[in-house]
Amino acid sequence: MNLNPLTQINLFEHKEIFNQLYKLSKNDTLPNKILLSGEKGIGKSTLAYHLINLVLSENEEHPYDFENNKINPDNKSYKLILNKSNPNFYLIDVLEEKKNIDINQIRELIINLNKSSFNNKKRFVLIDNIELLNLNSINALLKILEEPNENINFILINNNKRVLPTLKSRCLNFKVFLTKDQSIRIVNQLLNDDINTIINNKLFDYYATPGKLFKLIKLSEEYDLDLAKFDLNTTLTTIIKDKIYKKDKSITEIIYSLIELYFRNNISSENISLLKSYHYFLEKINNTKIYNLDEETLFMEFEDKILNG
Repeated sequence: MNLNPLTQINLFEHKEIFNQLYKLSKNDTLPNKILLSGEKGIGKSTLAYHLINLVLSENEEHPYDFENNKINPDNKSYKLILNKSNPNFYLIDVLEEKKNIDINQIRELIINLNKSSFNNKKRFVLIDNIELLNLNSINALLKILEEPNENINFILINNNKRVLPTLKSRCLNFKVFLTKDQSIRIVNQLLNDDINTIINNKLFDYYATPGKLFKLIKLSEEYDLDLAKFDLNTTLTTIIKDKIYKKDKSITEIIYSLIELYFRNNISSENISLLKSYHYFLEKINNTKIYNLDEETLFMEFEDKILNG
């Protein structure tokens, strides 16, 4: 199963927001600065790519199929974006092995935007993970956003993190969300199977996203874990004890989610001690993320004090 937003030609959910954007586009009133906020892995970038194709494929062969919310893979603009050669599209995201979007990426964007467009189509700039813009990058981006240019559209993606008010105020804001059932339905459609036969549904939390569920499936397949039979405690113990997270960094985020799920499942007003532990480990998780601390110490402490305690 592939969850790369760029290759998702079907838009399974988020149709209410997409319909709003479609109407704005058809009325030629689409704002040129849009902010999509929501949990990571929920489909914000997929939604953005569908909007971009809707606009760019207009008056082309094989245009966007609005009735079925589907990109035609034979469309010229879509193919050019896939090949990273569409002159009307520019993507900014965190580079591999980097922690932030740095100022040089914004400078390259400025150079690109200053180039003359050889057609009259709108140009789109998609900036993913905007919460990872450093201070210099944010200031440089704000200057670009302040410059009036009706032909350039910015779509900013935020993973439910704090956004600078000056950045947020310049955009039309959409809160993107999915229910647990909607996330499961998307994954089942992509799998053409029932995820409940692969993953124990007790490992799904209320905030499960297609991205998180896909990571669980990947974990199950790559490390031969029978997550259909594993409960939450067994899963956490196995992943931590075997140090699987050292082989794949994406598993670290899975463990963080499962730790939070563990506490939510077990906390009660009578168990003050566990409530204190919950706040303690939440703070440790946040500090580990912010200051890039060693997660092994955190996981071993959780195993020792909570799972074995």
